[in-house]
Order: sequence, then structure tokens, then C-alpha cells
Amino acid sequence: PEKTAKRRAKHLNVHEAGKSDCGVKSNLKSIPGVMTIRGCAYAGSKGVVWGPIKDMIHISHGPVGCGQYSWGSRRNYYVGTTGIDTFGTMQFTSDFQEKDIVFGGDKKLVKVIDEIQDLFPLNRGITIQSECPIGLIGDDIEAVSRAKSKEYGGKTIVPVRCEGFRGVSQSLGHHIANDAVRDWVFDKIAPETERRFESTPYDVAIIGDYNIGGDAWSSRILLEEMGLRVIAQWSGDGSLAELEATPKAKLNILHCYRSMNYISRHMEEKFGIP
Repeated sequence: PEKTAKRRAKHLNVHEAGKSDCGVKSNLKSIPGVMTIRGCAYAGSKGVVWGPIKDMIHISHGPVGCGQYSWGSRRNYYVGTTGIDTFGTMQFTSDFQEKDIVFGGDKKLVKVIDEIQDLFPLNRGITIQSECPIGLIGDDIEAVSRAKSKEYGGKTIVPVRCEGFRGVSQSLGHHIANDAVRDWVFDKIAPETERRFESTPYDVAIIGDYNIGGDAWSSRILLEEMGLRVIAQWSGDGSLAELEATPKAKLNILHCYRSMNYISRHMEEKFGIP
């Protein structure tokens, strides 16, 4: 189409001999709301950081498209029984419709959480991954999380403000997801959970490895053959219990710096973990 051709004309050119480049305009920021291969803040949170946590259910809160787009497209391998103690290949969405945009989606979110508890009572926790409309209409997902957590006996329910428009790449979504772990997991670890953990001098955590095709398993084997004890994988084949145990590690081994440096820095400052 003429309009599209005009916009894309800057991105196609012929290289001429002797010139340093062909003048192509590239590396532009994505346009929020337009599907691109680059992804958005929601993709960085749901698709990268939180999604592989296998024993938690991750709600794509908003229209069905974003959840579908981020569902099961990466090879985050994990061990477990789907629907019982692992939920990575399942898609949970609040399936926003026009009336939800007009009247708000908080009541719908409450209903979704209740249905999840009825259908999958063995889940260890829930995250709410916000899509663009949630931030635009001002739904109070934090209030819903607190209320439902209290109702279900202190269950870990994490609201993540990762609306796609907040960042035109996945990177800000990583940061927001890291902050959500800090505020809604680390800051709420129950004393009995800490007491159950028996520490050793050789405890390490693999941070920023999403077990794509099983690569975190390979790293883990090598580390354990060296005599180290891997107490957590973030977040490929990872669990909520591993997140909670990580502040007890003696060393964080950081694989993907870009996605997990924030939480690693926080653990270094607060818990003294290098």
C-alpha cells in the first residue's frame, strides 16, 4: 500500500561501491500497540522473567491477543505435570472485552483468580501481568492482589505493572519484573519459610537463565560436579520456593545481565550476596 511504502522507503536502499553505508534508517523504537519482533515491557516480564516460573500461574490481564502472542513460543524446558505442579504451557487470560475497558476489569480479575483456585488448587502462587489497557484505564491490580492474598491465607499474588506501552523494548519489562520480585516476594517471605531452609557454605543461584532448550540444566550439572549446591534457577525450570530461597545464597551467578542485573544488585546491597 502507498502509505506503508512511503513509511518503509527509508528502510530499503541499494549499496553503492565506495560509500560507507547505504543510508538505511534502522534501529528505530517500536510503535506501542503495533506487533513487532522486538517485543514490549509486557513481553519482557511475562515472556522472559515470570513466565518460566513453573509452579505459579501467570495471568495475561487484558485482551486475549497479548497472552496468545506470548504463550508457549519459547523452549523454556521444565520438569513437572501440567495442570498439577507446572503451568508453563497453559495460557491464562482475563480476555478483556470492550465493556471491561469502559467499566473496569477489577471484578473480572477477582473472578479469574477465584476460578484459578477452584480449577488448579495446587498452584503455589499467581502473577498478574498487565497489558496496555490496564494502565490506561487505571485498574487497581495491587488492591485486588492484597485482598485475594489475604482471602487465600497469605498466598503469593504478585501484581506486575508491565503494560506494554511503558517500554518500547522488553528491557524495561525485565526491570519491572525484577522489582516485583523484590517487593512482592522478598519483602513478604514468612519467617517459617526462612527457618525451613538449611544453608551450606556452597549455595549458589543461577540468575538470568531461562533454560532455553535445557541450557540451565547443563550449567547446573557442571556447577554441582564442582561441589557447589544450586539452590535456585531464575527462572527456567524455576519455582516460587527457589525465588524465596535465593537470599540465602552465597553467590549469584549471573547469566543474562540485561534481564536480571537489577535484582542481583539489590541482593548484593541488601543481603550481601556477591
